[in-house]
Amino acid sequence: MESSYYHIPSLEMAQAWAERTPPGFLFHVKAYGALTGHNIDPRRLPEELRGMLAPCDLDREELHVAEPALLRAMAQTLLAALEPLRQARKMGFIIFQFPPWFGYKKANLDYLHYCKELMAGTPVAVEFRHGSWFTSQHRDEMLAFLKGHKITYITCDEPQFGNLTTAPFHPAATTGIAYIRLHGRNGDSWHSEAPTDEYRYQEAELKEIAAHALNLSEAARTTFIMFNNCRCGYAAQNALEMRDLCGIFCSPPPEGEGQGGGLRAIQAAPLPTSPLRREELKVEG
Repeated sequence: MESSYYHIPSLEMAQAWAERTPPGFLFHVKAYGALTGHNIDPRRLPEELRGMLAPCDLDREELHVAEPALLRAMAQTLLAALEPLRQARKMGFIIFQFPPWFGYKKANLDYLHYCKELMAGTPVAVEFRHGSWFTSQHRDEMLAFLKGHKITYITCDEPQFGNLTTAPFHPAATTGIAYIRLHGRNGDSWHSEAPTDEYRYQEAELKEIAAHALNLSEAARTTFIMFNNCRCGYAAQNALEMRDLCGIFCSPPPEGEGQGGGLRAIQAAPLPTSPLRREELKVEG
């Protein structure tokens, strides 16, 4: 399961997540929006973080945060709130989903390293939304950087417009975990106020993606396929179709092993810093 980046979950919320899910269920938590350069609503911050803001910022509807001390405090608050998931061995990745204006440049590479440091040992995965990371001049450097810093690359699928305003579908893995996020291909609403998640992948599209996922799984210890086309129940429908295309079967885990939050398939070794033991290819909505 993935969480939203619009707010920092409370300790009680994370405790409820841990208690209401079966053993082995895994949560990938999006980094709070301020940490990825998004504007935030300061009125939704925990009281201790609101106390660090300038008085003139307290009642603003949107706020961009760049002060290192405040960003670090937000990261620490996020990690503290997620401690119940860590204790229950249900903590997966912190996902840094960067906005479309976060393009390739040296300062942003440095910021990726900074983000990993902020997470204090919790596994980090990164998703780009700007095509400059994938040009022939920068793609190999970007992947090598992530691999060198042990940051998991997220392969995303989203509408394409023939320019750099979106990220192309480029399957790759920079750690032992391969991670694919599917947002749909509804280009008409991608840059508008309309919902972007109302898209159902057709069989031919799923077959293409399944082939890439299975190819990645040959080298990866674990492969996640996450559907983000949530409207109208399309994510669940497509996940079931993907399960069939990948030849995945549902089965109980071996005694003493975690089941995980997805559908079981190819057995693999664990990611050392995650609760996964013998996890497999996963399809999750």
